[in-house]
Amino acid sequence: MTVNDRYIPSDDRYSHMRYNRCGNSGVVLPALSLGLWHNFGSVDDFGVATDMIKYAFDHGVTHFDLANNYGPEPGSAETNFGKILRDNFSGHRDEMFISSKAGHDMWAGPYGGNSSRKNLMASIDQSLKRTGLEYFDIFYSHRYDGVTPVEETMQALIDIVRQGKALYVGISKYPADKAVIAYRILADAGVPCLLSQYRYNMFERQPEAESIPLAAANGSGFIAFSPLAQGLLTDKYLHGIPSDSRAARQTGFLKTDQVTDAKVDAARRLGEIASKRGQSLAQMALAWTMRDTRVTSVIIGASRVSQLAANLEALNNVDFTPDELHAIDLILASLQM
Repeated sequence: MTVNDRYIPSDDRYSHMRYNRCGNSGVVLPALSLGLWHNFGSVDDFGVATDMIKYAFDHGVTHFDLANNYGPEPGSAETNFGKILRDNFSGHRDEMFISSKAGHDMWAGPYGGNSSRKNLMASIDQSLKRTGLEYFDIFYSHRYDGVTPVEETMQALIDIVRQGKALYVGISKYPADKAVIAYRILADAGVPCLLSQYRYNMFERQPEAESIPLAAANGSGFIAFSPLAQGLLTDKYLHGIPSDSRAARQTGFLKTDQVTDAKVDAARRLGEIASKRGQSLAQMALAWTMRDTRVTSVIIGASRVSQLAANLEALNNVDFTPDELHAIDLILASLQM
């Protein structure tokens, strides 16, 4: 790879993006971040993955979200991301905010998939090796496993920061009662929780009750994943399940039985509101997730550059009228009946 082959980002890339302060910290994150949960693994097109990361960075997306088990195969998203960085972004590391996580099943045996100190310490070393990075900007406990004491997991995160392997730490998907303990332990150690990551979208509003206000009360930023409900909040499933969709893929997280008639009908009605706003359903769903000022960033995924570009256009219209929000609430409330 010669210098002339390296990616040269545009000078005005930051003008495309809105940045939000992360909790009580000095860090800002882009309103939309790029997640590598899907479409960046060993089963995916490496060229397309490279083009998406280039496009994202060129349009102000400075935050890239990984986990040790992202693929498939597990670990391959980190490996591919590391290669993309080496081949295209040398000299730009300090312009990026890169995360990874550990806690879900990653390797065989009793130590490969929980929230123990043993797992987290081994995981971050493996993740750093796969990506070729010297440190992560933030490293998360990917879940509360129901067994490991929160004190043990948090002490591992504290030590990871003190060892220089991550600048910040966060929690993902923690129940509220465990999150309270985590926030306290981290704050007392002088390593406050920078980010709290939860699934949040129009169809999954549970974080509004506890997780979002709890994060804000503890000075933690809130970052939402799955804002499009794995594609249910797009026009993809309005006329059945396409053969190339996530629901149709054996390696996908979304299952066909989750594409219910009620959600498809709600998506169709929401799409009518989006159309009046001059947006696609996906763009409106992203804007809706960003409407709360306590939401620091929303993690988007994409399978191609055109899809990524369309999602980033959600930033062109993020405001809602009271009437629009009321109409949306009525549609979403019908799902609970």
